[in-house]
Amino acid sequence: MKALFKVLLCTTCLLVGSAYAAVSRDDASALAQKKTNGGRVMSVEKFVEGDKNLWRVKVLTGTGEVRAVFVDEATGKVY
Repeated sequence: MKALFKVLLCTTCLLVGSAYAAVSRDDASALAQKKTNGGRVMSVEKFVEGDKNLWRVKVLTGTGEVRAVFVDEATGKVY
């Protein structure tokens, strides 16, 4: 019975943790690099816009332009 309880507790913790933040800081960085064709990530910050939690990733592109790429923390959608 104790073993079953431990398994259920661990499973619940994993499910809650994964629902909290589907996209990590590193994931957002990688998505922004992909969006900018391999740009250099300068910074990654949490940003809230309305009811959405976003990652704001500042990227230096290959042409020398600094771009802000936004990644939805819950869905991974890139703006």
